[in-house]
This record gives sequence, C-alpha cells and structure tokens, in this order.
Amino acid sequence: MNIIDSIILGIIQGLTEFLPVSSSGHLELGKAILGDQSVPEESLLFTVVLHFATALSTIVIFRKDILSLIKGVLKFEWNDDLQFVSKIALSMLPAVFVGLFFEKELEALFGNNILLVGCMLIVTAVLLFLADKAKDTDKKVTFKNAFVIGISQAIAMLPGISRSGATISTSVLLGNDKTKAARFSFLMVIPLIFGKIAKDILSGDLTYEAQNFTSLSLGFIAAFISGLFACTWMISLVKKSKLSYFAYYCVIVGILAIIFSLTK
Repeated sequence: MNIIDSIILGIIQGLTEFLPVSSSGHLELGKAILGDQSVPEESLLFTVVLHFATALSTIVIFRKDILSLIKGVLKFEWNDDLQFVSKIALSMLPAVFVGLFFEKELEALFGNNILLVGCMLIVTAVLLFLADKAKDTDKKVTFKNAFVIGISQAIAMLPGISRSGATISTSVLLGNDKTKAARFSFLMVIPLIFGKIAKDILSGDLTYEAQNFTSLSLGFIAAFISGLFACTWMISLVKKSKLSYFAYYCVIVGILAIIFSLTK
C-alpha cells in the first residue's frame, strides 16, 4: 500500500467513523465502482492501526468526561459515574453477541453487496430525518435506553447502516437530550473498538513489515486528525439539529447504489 492510499484511507476512516454515512458502506461502494484491483485491500494490521487512531481521537475529545468517569468509578459507590459506565457495558452486549456468534454471517454480507448497502443507506437516512425532527429534552440515557441503543449498534454492523447515525438517532428518538445522546454514542464505542483490536492481536494474524512503517504512520495520523475534526463537528451538528444534511446525502448515495446494482 503506497503513502497516498494510506492517507486517503486514514481520512476516510477518521471521517466516517463519526459522521453518519457508514464507513463500511462507503468502502463497499468504492470497491464496486473502482474495481477490487483499483482499491488497495487493507491489511489486518492497517485496519487495527486506523481503528486505534479513531478510538484515540475519541478519547482526546472526551478526555475530561473519561477522567471524571474513572474518578467516579474508583470511589466504589453507586453514583452517576458508575451507573453511566454500567450503561455503557450494557449497551455493548448486543454487538458482542452478534460479533461472537454471527461473525461469518456478517462477513458474507460484505463483498460488493451494493443493493444491500443502498437499501441500508436509505434506512440510515430515515433514522437521521426522524432524529432531526425530535424535540429537545434534558432526559439522560436510562438502562433500558442503553440496551435498546446497543441493539441499534449491533444492527449497524450491517454494511450501509451508520453506527453513529443509528445510535444517536435511536437515543434521540427515545427522548434523550441530543448532546447526551451524542456523548453516549461516542463513548460507548471505545470499549468495542479496543475489544476488537485485542481480538485481532490475539488471533496471531497480524503481520508487520518494516517497509510499511511510513504508510502505517501516515494512515494513523490522517485517521487521528480527521477523527478529531469529525467527532467535534458531529457533536455540533447534533446540537443544532443538522443531521438532515447527511440524511439527504445518504438518500442520494443509496439510490445511486441501488441503480448501480440493478444495472450491472
């Protein structure tokens, strides 16, 4: 993988990890449009590096929140911080279940399944439209909400469903405050990313070649910087009820994907 490809993939990963347009869906579309030979296949190590970069960008943006949560949990009291962390843990269960028991079935849905991607992008658009019209509240995420949001995160493992779009929209539609919904959505994915990274490392499938150091480093930097930008921007957009812009985008790309799949 050359340097330009690494930077481009890093930027795409950083932006689409947070913006509600589905990173997996866009990767599938790119492969279909440009051809598998034209789009460099990401090595497992490169994928791990990019995911680590976006997780790190989330930690940087929410460093004060995370530090506060850690301090609260270390008090060993059933306080708001420990309850919040417990809700994060609860929200992870559906995705962990799907990842452990349906990994092969999920992998089968990838690989130029453009019709599915197009349909799921339109589903994402509908969720974003509905969330954008929701009324502002000051309600915080409950345990029941956390599990439902976790189900939406598990569903978002399908190509074309945006994880951030699905989880934030679900949270807002459940009546939660938009800022709290965005905060919960971004914090809940951190343990999952690190869990996936650990799983890939322990699998023993990671290979490293010294000549790839520059590409890996530039990909990491690109994903980290674009992730910082996208995460900050997304929080602002949710507050201002601007998700409909991405909904229009998802509808357009979804329709084009469906047309493309039917005319191949």
